[in-house]
Amino acid sequence: MEALVSQIFSVGFGVIVPFIFVLTIVVFFHELGHFYVARRCGVTVEVFSVGFGRPLASWYDKHGTQWKIGWMPLGGYVKFLGDENAASAPDIEAIEKMDLQTRKTTLFDKPLGQRAAVVAAGPVANFILAIIIFAGLYAVLGQRVTDPAVGAVVADSAAERAGFQPGDLITAIDDTRVETFAEVRRIVTVNADTELMFEIRRDGELLVLPATPDWYLETDRFGNEFRIGRLGVSVGLDEANARHVRYNPVTAVWMGVKESYFIVEQTFTVLGRIITGRESAESLGGPIRIAQLSGQAASLGLVALINLTAVLSVSIGLINLFPIPMLDGGHLMFYAYEAVAGKPMPEKVQEVGMRIGLSLVLTLFVFVTWNDITR
Repeated sequence: MEALVSQIFSVGFGVIVPFIFVLTIVVFFHELGHFYVARRCGVTVEVFSVGFGRPLASWYDKHGTQWKIGWMPLGGYVKFLGDENAASAPDIEAIEKMDLQTRKTTLFDKPLGQRAAVVAAGPVANFILAIIIFAGLYAVLGQRVTDPAVGAVVADSAAERAGFQPGDLITAIDDTRVETFAEVRRIVTVNADTELMFEIRRDGELLVLPATPDWYLETDRFGNEFRIGRLGVSVGLDEANARHVRYNPVTAVWMGVKESYFIVEQTFTVLGRIITGRESAESLGGPIRIAQLSGQAASLGLVALINLTAVLSVSIGLINLFPIPMLDGGHLMFYAYEAVAGKPMPEKVQEVGMRIGLSLVLTLFVFVTWNDITR
């Protein structure tokens, strides 16, 4: 019995605590983006909640906003005056009963540009958080950089079939410049069965080699299996090719922007492959998967956990921009219609859209959770 209790405690501390740490930071900054811009636009914020359900802690600030920490740490929300629910659907009946001065402080009554800014501020805050984290890591710790030089070519691999040779220096892939071997690997990983055009320098001459990475089942140190693309080259590890670089603050911020953009780009690449049937949707993960990765990252140290926080922040920001009602992108879609048509989308249409959006979000949640369980 004592061994079981000890094991449960170990799992809780090793997985649940890192998961709450990562998700709370990401959610807090997302909602803080909404909150900050809303306040700047003169919108009354009634509730700022991290987590859902019954509050574990609750307090009010001098502006009358209730700050809550919910017992279920799977998201959060900011509720504005005049909102019917946490998804910021307007309560038209309640708004119409307000006096003119009070109504002016609702999000519903603000100009279109301000409403769009408030909604977009959440995802933008996630991107900013990720850039700051990446920049901090690049500036403080730096990174191990290895030139994209081919040390050896694996027999019967995509690289051998394409004509790669030891000593080749990869300079670009599909017109995307690459400066490190890590960049080459990350592009190849998500492009199995996709022909890529590799620009290489060989004996001072520039060549272009078309190559199609093979599918490869990789197992990491934690026993997780991933189907990835593999070119079939190993890096040249002589002293001339490898070095440790620490970046100045300006360059570090630019590196953070590039890293965040890369995550967005590769996310769309993977989603495109799933939609076209070239990759299984089983690769999508949900809360359980995030918890598992959080625990594994924590076991590697604080730096790995912070890096995962940045990656997740980009992912959450991007997902929230998808044009699905219930998400921030859905609200922006309604605002885009209003900007073009010169009038808001009919209330009934928005209501139906919200129901469809809720169904889609719940269906996706169930699907990715099932993936997590079966995995």
